[in-house]
Amino acid sequence: MEPAATAIPQLVELHGPRLYSLASRLCGNASDAEDMVQEVFLQAHRKWHTFKGDANPGTWLYAIAAHSCKARLRRKGGIDKRMPAVSQLMPWHETRNIELDGVAGSGLNGDGHGPVTSAIERESALAVHQAILTLPENFRVPLVLKEMLELSIDDVAKALHIKPETVKTRVHRARLLLRKAIVDRRGVPKRAATAPTYEKQVCLDLLKAKLDAMDKGRGFPIGQGIVCERCQAVFAELDLAQNTCARLADGKMPARVRTAILKAIREAERGTDERAN
Repeated sequence: MEPAATAIPQLVELHGPRLYSLASRLCGNASDAEDMVQEVFLQAHRKWHTFKGDANPGTWLYAIAAHSCKARLRRKGGIDKRMPAVSQLMPWHETRNIELDGVAGSGLNGDGHGPVTSAIERESALAVHQAILTLPENFRVPLVLKEMLELSIDDVAKALHIKPETVKTRVHRARLLLRKAIVDRRGVPKRAATAPTYEKQVCLDLLKAKLDAMDKGRGFPIGQGIVCERCQAVFAELDLAQNTCARLADGKMPARVRTAILKAIREAERGTDERAN
């Protein structure tokens, strides 16, 4: 395995931008995000001897970031706002759905061009970012690891030292909150919702199947002909929220942050050499 002095700068180049995006969503402001990213890479430098070469270094870094964020939030007193009850997040009583016809990635046959698509993507990104910041950390961290970094449920569970079923429960509930945040967004074009075809329990079972399928990163396992128009619209909104999270993970790390991280690593390496001598 490569020594930390060469391995960590490589990880900065490979995973720095995505880690910075992760930190921005977890921390909520640029200053804390920059501090957290530097802290994560310095921890990785100190703990490099504990890294097992057969594991994914990115997942290892994200686990360090998750624990760093949780500690940071707790030092600041956490988030006062509580997670809404599941009943408040369900779509049963909504009278409007997002106008997604023609929008790429919505599951409703679109090419992804035009002003409507641009408005939906812009407003969705703002709605999702703001909604993520309202989540308590025990919901926020699993959601970001799963939806932004696209880790598996098992990898998120390992990173956070909790059960996979706990991860699923929290991610599913957070997904419903993100979907509702987009639907409630004033700048998102909407249309009248159609009446459900089935009884509520059938729709609930279909919704659970959809959320389970999203955990595996695939579409819906049940033929679209079975799903009523109302459920199809809700599922497309869930896909939009998930795709928006993935887009938010793509970004650039400011050059000053990269420079500061590499400088801190060099200084840490010099300190290690001096102690060795």
